Amino acid sequence: MGSTTDHAFNVYRGTFIQLSRLPASGSKPELCRDKGALWVSTADGRIKGWDWKAHDDNGFEDLMTRSRWVDLDDVEATDVKFHSAKTKVKVIRADEERNEFFFPGFIDTHIHAPQYPNAGLFGSSTLLDWLETYTFPVESGFGAQPDPKAGLQTQTKPNDTPISGQNIYNQVIARTLSHGTTCASYFATIHIPATNALAALCHARGQRAFIGRVCMDNPKFCPKYYRDLSPDDSVAATRETIKFVHELDPSGQLVRPIVTPRFAPTCSEAALQGLGKLAAEFDPPLHIQTHISENRNEVDLVKELFPEADSYTGVYEKHNLLTPRTILAHAVHLTPEERKLVRARDSKISHCPASNSALGSGICPVRTFIDEGITVGLGTDVSGGYSPSILEAARQACLVSRLLGHTAQWKEDHPCVDKKDEGREKISVAESLYLATRGGAAVVDMAQDIGGFDMEMLWDVQLIQLGGVKGTEQGPLGSVCNGVKDNVNAGPVGNVDLFGTETWEEKIEKWVWSGDDRNVKAVWVGGRLVHTRG
Repeated sequence: MGSTTDHAFNVYRGTFIQLSRLPASGSKPELCRDKGALWVSTADGRIKGWDWKAHDDNGFEDLMTRSRWVDLDDVEATDVKFHSAKTKVKVIRADEERNEFFFPGFIDTHIHAPQYPNAGLFGSSTLLDWLETYTFPVESGFGAQPDPKAGLQTQTKPNDTPISGQNIYNQVIARTLSHGTTCASYFATIHIPATNALAALCHARGQRAFIGRVCMDNPKFCPKYYRDLSPDDSVAATRETIKFVHELDPSGQLVRPIVTPRFAPTCSEAALQGLGKLAAEFDPPLHIQTHISENRNEVDLVKELFPEADSYTGVYEKHNLLTPRTILAHAVHLTPEERKLVRARDSKISHCPASNSALGSGICPVRTFIDEGITVGLGTDVSGGYSPSILEAARQACLVSRLLGHTAQWKEDHPCVDKKDEGREKISVAESLYLATRGGAAVVDMAQDIGGFDMEMLWDVQLIQLGGVKGTEQGPLGSVCNGVKDNVNAGPVGNVDLFGTETWEEKIEKWVWSGDDRNVKAVWVGGRLVHTRG
């Protein structure tokens, strides 16, 4: 998604850090660092080239001269003849002294937009009672309950959404962008207008998004005040939101629909079957998102509600909902047989470590998924997850993996671990960032477009600022005694403290463990600047 401008390229200059593509199964991602210049077309927002020799002033000037470029902000470029002889570009710099670098945008593969007001309000609840106590009440406020006499919801316009709901959606988009999330797969509510409002706001604010109207029609589980009227209503209402999103963004460059059965217990078999058929109607088939095996009580409930199914995964398989474009959130308690089925169908997993811990659901065996060739990305799962930050999800992915080896299940599954494989279950900083970027891109089926700095990739990127090394030449005691002030241009940004001795890899580790939205200086989606921090 490019923008109409008076210059051909945005030329980004400084340090670029990304995760390597995985060359083969079993290999681990590595952090890659390049210094120089990279340019992005303003016409389509895609990367058109780079020059890592342009890492200093002489090299950069040589690039500008060879390319016959002139900086749009260069005072000397006001001469008309000078303009006509060269191509205008805009130069954006990452300040080395402030430890700034360009990093791929984060991809949130699982987030509930209407639940944002409840972030952090899970108390001591577990999944099923948390849904009843917190989730369904807040989501029901995004519109009126469908009238059985009127049939399918007749209101579809985004402006029919309550102002409170519009404000919540606007806030969650602003907040996720401020944390560097350039792409999000959103669950909305059962309401057509509110779901359309979420799509419209994402499109207007420039966030790449998959928008899903939540489907839930099963009276055996869903509350009477918040559910679809029937399986037909669930499918028809979903079709309405798909139509709206396709009309809003016909090319699908920014916003796309995603079929969203909330999870098996909230849907009748007829609804599941209808949604599977609906997704397959399109070419290519629509994306699908749902939950799976998040909580042991949930798994037991699925057995009770679908006694003929051989597993939770089998329920989705039976109804044609297990596809290469399916995102399965959580997957904490999948059996080996279920994992094989997920891999065979090339369905994807959204790992939500903060939510799994907050609701006491368990520790997801991510290393097992990776070893078995299952594609994994990260999700915040707001509001089961307490934070809208994928960086927080990345650090939590590292933390919970360090506990996995102490669980009885892991020990049972790995009784004779070789000494060389000891601790293999632990997710490294580089791996967590891979899940947050390239892994997430693969989960949403956009691995060729986002998640890195490859040629022709979309410029979905964040500019990170860690800050400089604070201090004076006289030291703090000398400053106090002689009245010398600290250098106001130096010092930390947020919670990241640097002392000048760190390698660049160690700076990245400090960012992952201590960073937050204060370190996100700017965010671009498809080459469009969508967030800046003053």
